Amino acid sequence: MDASGPDPRAVSAEDVSVAAKPAAARKRGGAASRPVRLVFPFSAIVGQDEMKLALLIAAVDPAIGGVLVFGDRGTGKSTTVRALAALLPPMRAVAGCAFACDPGRPAGLCEACRASSRRVAVQVPVPVVDLPLGATEDRVTGALDIERALAEGVKAFEPGLLARAHRGFLYIDEVNLLEDHLVDLLLDVAASGENVVEREGISIRHPARFVLIGSGNPEEGELRPQLTDRFGLAVEVRTPKDLPTRIEVVRRRDAFERDPRRFVAAWAREEAATRRRILAARRLLPKVRVTDATLADTAKLCLALGTDGLRGELTLMRTARALAALEGDAEVTVAHLRRIAAPALRHRLRRDPLDEAVAGTRVERALAEVLPP
Repeated sequence: MDASGPDPRAVSAEDVSVAAKPAAARKRGGAASRPVRLVFPFSAIVGQDEMKLALLIAAVDPAIGGVLVFGDRGTGKSTTVRALAALLPPMRAVAGCAFACDPGRPAGLCEACRASSRRVAVQVPVPVVDLPLGATEDRVTGALDIERALAEGVKAFEPGLLARAHRGFLYIDEVNLLEDHLVDLLLDVAASGENVVEREGISIRHPARFVLIGSGNPEEGELRPQLTDRFGLAVEVRTPKDLPTRIEVVRRRDAFERDPRRFVAAWAREEAATRRRILAARRLLPKVRVTDATLADTAKLCLALGTDGLRGELTLMRTARALAALEGDAEVTVAHLRRIAAPALRHRLRRDPLDEAVAGTRVERALAEVLPP
């Protein structure tokens, strides 16, 4: 990619109209007439290739289990996550459903949608919900709708952040500083795929399946091992050390802040191409083959690293399959395993008091021994 980015003069009027609104805001009833806050384009982010690839893989296959992003402050962690939200194509949901149930999956419908005899499908944006560190449990899980209780005298449920994040992304900045009771809550919901609320005479059970994305600075505290293991991928971001990269980061950010609409329009075609790539990968994913030989390589690598349990093999296999789909390949190869092994396994390694090497180095060393290039 040219360091200066695409030429804004080459962008058509259609591209400008698309770029001026994130994908999540399109095809929403009445939303086109409201002003939309422009976000920095995903395609325009300089470097941080491992983080960008991990987020794209999570968008292709949410079953992988989310992405943990740890690294220095000011390296674009939050910017990249929010850029992905604007990039994602809309999804089909039941009109009026508080949980955005998928009309194509009857088994995953909430009680209200199952009871309805007429379900209308609409296009809605993929939700990307922020979970603030200071959020109360009621705000996260949902609680009694006080306004309706006072006005109408009825007990009604007011959905929380978990309901809003269903079928989308739940983003926690500074996840390593999250309070323990919220960590326990997230672990329960992540394991069951549903949220249960029982308080003030209300008993509600609703689906809550989302891609969990957490970011933080390891210098400010470690993440509990139980929650770390729930993330499918873990990536490390570092401040760029080379002069050209640092200059290009500053140049693009300054251009965006000076004229956001022009900058977003300049990258509209790159964004559209990435969006098409995600959709094509989702269609190809069920057809990607994983041979017995590849499964054996996966198990050998995890055995060599001494990962706990079998979640490492499962995650590595699923991630490699999503990567193959993203690159248009019909079969997972050793090259796919090698490319994605570090993000899939680095956070699953046991601490070895006799080996002071960082996790990423240990994975690279095992790759050289078990799966040499």
